[in-house]
Amino acid sequence: MDRDTNLISSREGRIAALQKLNLLSNTFMSVALQDEETCQYVLRILMGIEDLVVREVRTQYTISKITSRGAVLDVLAEDSNGKIYNIEIQKRSTLDHGRRTRFYHSMIDSELLQKGKDYNELPDVHIIYISETDLWRAGRTTYSVKKFFEGTDTIYEDGVSILYVNAAIDDGTEIARMMKYFKEADPEDTSQGMLSKRVHFLKCEEGGHDTMCEVMEQFIELGREEGLEQGILNLVDAFREVGISDLIILQKIQDKFKLTREEAEIYLKK
Repeated sequence: MDRDTNLISSREGRIAALQKLNLLSNTFMSVALQDEETCQYVLRILMGIEDLVVREVRTQYTISKITSRGAVLDVLAEDSNGKIYNIEIQKRSTLDHGRRTRFYHSMIDSELLQKGKDYNELPDVHIIYISETDLWRAGRTTYSVKKFFEGTDTIYEDGVSILYVNAAIDDGTEIARMMKYFKEADPEDTSQGMLSKRVHFLKCEEGGHDTMCEVMEQFIELGREEGLEQGILNLVDAFREVGISDLIILQKIQDKFKLTREEAEIYLKK
């Protein structure tokens, strides 16, 4: 009986934590955009392409390298024309965001260009970097990166586009309205079409609860594939995103990974 009570309590706790998540959580956003129609809805607005058709979506997609750092991409999608879209959520403002997007681009290209293929077979890649704050501090909701030859208006075309989007600036555009929804993720707000339906499913319906309750275990499994340290860090990030205090996280990772308190504190600081 105690075991069953604990399981119910744990499930109820996870569902309560789920209600606090918004789409600026890469955990929640990744699960929401696993659904192709939802991902398609979001990309159509971000790219301004009304007839964009998503053919495949992969979330928390791992690219591993033996001799260099790997990457876990929040969302990697392909459209019907073979173009690739990488959507990343970044809540921290202290990173070198330009070099981070450069890293994503290089990892995606190395994954897409198989041995024996020519460079002209690389597909177009669109990197969409969504942040909570206005990283570039110019008062815009979106920043599209363009490369030009110096002293000319001629665009340097290499098949890569980078779009920075933030949820801090409301410029009255359709993208800004969707970013407002990203911040709130109110399951009763029906203004965002398929995205609203998906959020309602995940937050309010039994099947959605089942999906979200599996996420923590997925983070642990991802960590097992990448090594003990990454597994612990993934779990810490996931717990923090749902509002669990560091004191409770400390105890949980001590118990789960058989750590001393001092070892657990080191992971929290990382």
